[in-house]
Amino acid sequence: MTKALLIIDVQVGLFEPKPSPYKSDEVISNINKLADKARASNAPVIWIQHETPNHEILKFQSDGWELPNNLNQAESDFYVRKTTPDSFLKTDLLQILTNQTVSELVVCGYATEFCVDTTIRSAAAKGFEITLVSDTHTTHDKQHAPAEFIIQHHNATLPNIKSFGVTIKTEQSELVEFAS
Repeated sequence: MTKALLIIDVQVGLFEPKPSPYKSDEVISNINKLADKARASNAPVIWIQHETPNHEILKFQSDGWELPNNLNQAESDFYVRKTTPDSFLKTDLLQILTNQTVSELVVCGYATEFCVDTTIRSAAAKGFEITLVSDTHTTHDKQHAPAEFIIQHHNATLPNIKSFGVTIKTEQSELVEFAS
């Protein structure tokens, strides 16, 4: 089973304004460790960047659209541009995964209740096994719920989705392995 690491929407315009997302420094540190582990096992590392054409902060190639400088990137990494919460919709993500013979996804990033959740459900519908890295996805506090609760909720509920016929599990970053 070939795994790939999907890093969703960890972008300057979403992470650097104050207040930053919940535990953002820890999340970025854990993402860097995961990316290093993935590359050491020759697993694809795929950065997904959200863009909104008429949005000043997330406009393609704007400062806010870029990845933060404290993320470790490599020449072997892949990059996917998206315009919806679904990282597969109108993107080349599925083609990249197919070309790399990926059957399992390790998912982390921003925003837990939007792009992370939607991408996981879309991936499950496409037959991918999924590991949601429980300490490596984040969001901002919302009016109806604090970020910590939103993250806990998704860590608890997404693994209970069985109707797609694939496994969705959560695992802490230190326990994630990429070697088969």
